Amino acid sequence: MTKWGIIGCGRIAHRFMQGLNALHGNVLAAAYSRRIETVEAFINQYGGKACNSADELLASDIDAVYIATLPDTHAAYTIKAFNAGKPVLCEKPATLNLPQLQEVLDIAKAKNILFMEGMKPPFYPLYKKLKKYLAVDPIGPVGYVRAGSSVADISCDHPNFSHALAGGALMQIGIYEAFLAIDWLGNTEEVQAMGRFSGMEIDMFSIFQTRHQNGYAQLYGGFDLHGKGDALICGTIGHVTIHKNWWNPAKATISYLDGRTVEIDEPFTAGGLNYEIAHFVELLKAGKTESPVITHEMSRQMIKMIDNARGIVGLKYIGE
Repeated sequence: MTKWGIIGCGRIAHRFMQGLNALHGNVLAAAYSRRIETVEAFINQYGGKACNSADELLASDIDAVYIATLPDTHAAYTIKAFNAGKPVLCEKPATLNLPQLQEVLDIAKAKNILFMEGMKPPFYPLYKKLKKYLAVDPIGPVGYVRAGSSVADISCDHPNFSHALAGGALMQIGIYEAFLAIDWLGNTEEVQAMGRFSGMEIDMFSIFQTRHQNGYAQLYGGFDLHGKGDALICGTIGHVTIHKNWWNPAKATISYLDGRTVEIDEPFTAGGLNYEIAHFVELLKAGKTESPVITHEMSRQMIKMIDNARGIVGLKYIGE
């Protein structure tokens, strides 16, 4: 049995529990949130112990910690968990910026403890099946990726709109696109970006294009326009469309230069976070300190891209 502690009991924590409850041998043991009424409601729904502080949670009988707070507190809670000897699965983006991430990774290495950023797409059955299929029937070397999403129906009180909580389109949506570009094209070598603040402290809509080791990407994210949410991956003899919402992938179409078309359908279950949780638990039981899928270098590359784009559009957070 893997006993979990959760720090943060908001929207993503509920989705995490949907995934956790679908996995045999995993249980919520403890939870903490800054608002006592939030954690009490969470525990009443899912079980476990309601803790009055993060320190109390980390001192309890748990095997791993899921950090489900907003990005402004990710680094601090991760380091606190490391100091208590607890492995960490942390929501994306793993930290506010690259210097914070490097501090987290340095401590993880020094303590020889497991840390993984919760970047979910590569663990979905569709994404894995797509890569397996392309290994046999390739589209040729990939040289271009296009992806993005703009979600115009988010409630105005959503944390994505809060500068103090590290909101903004680049941080909350762009991090997914950063993963996709790096996963198919390699490390980033150049970033160009534009962003529109629309009278708020955070970017309401941003576009960024990037040059990589193996090609180019055009990416976008926003909160005040309605975008499609699919992704395009282009090779020399074919291209892949991952249909919306590509970050919760369930369907892809492969179109080849010779006229062939291949459809891949692979529905996901339990909200989708169950797949990354299962991967993390496998690493934990094997005594690993790093995922071979979302490597520490992948996390560095993703937040570095977002840092660069934020620098260009002029988005800084408190303390930066």
